[in-house]
Amino acid sequence: MTGKSTEAVVYTAEFIDGPLAGQVDSRVLLHGKHEPRVSMMAAVEGVETLFWYDEEDTRDVQGRLHVRYRFDAGESDPYLPTGEGE
Repeated sequence: MTGKSTEAVVYTAEFIDGPLAGQVDSRVLLHGKHEPRVSMMAAVEGVETLFWYDEEDTRDVQGRLHVRYRFDAGESDPYLPTGEGE
């Protein structure tokens, strides 16, 4: 498989807020489309926690799809953001 065809089946997911703020992930397009809603698992103080993110917007960056996702606190497992309340 060439690099160009690999790029055609993946996109970049950017998490813009919440517990995964600043994290960037490469994800696979499903039937040529990105996911409008994604779930991510993360360990918070040793406990697996489920976080939900919804599509905020999309853009093309040098021929590759980038999707920004916003945290859905109401649907996600609770967590305590680091740095707050200290």
